[in-house]
Amino acid sequence: MTGSTRSSEGLSERRRRLLFRSWHRGIREADLLLGRFADAHIADLCDSDLDTYERLLDVPDHDLYVWVTGEAAIPDAYRSELLDRIVRFHAEDARR
Repeated sequence: MTGSTRSSEGLSERRRRLLFRSWHRGIREADLLLGRFADAHIADLCDSDLDTYERLLDVPDHDLYVWVTGEAAIPDAYRSELLDRIVRFHAEDARR
């Protein structure tokens, strides 16, 4: 996969910005982790989940990558239902 498979058409400005940021992280692995999740779920996130997602986008790529892949524990300050959803999403994706 080389980039987003989801059109930003019909999304609010905030969701379009988050979708773009998800696919333009800095390292390709982080693009794929967050970009795929955003493609599938950005339109369905509630406002509080969007707030949490914006905060996650500010986490350095390497930290986020090792949390999502399970290589490192997620610090309590970043634990959330949304991050758990992202972890599950990628675990299911890896099984396909």
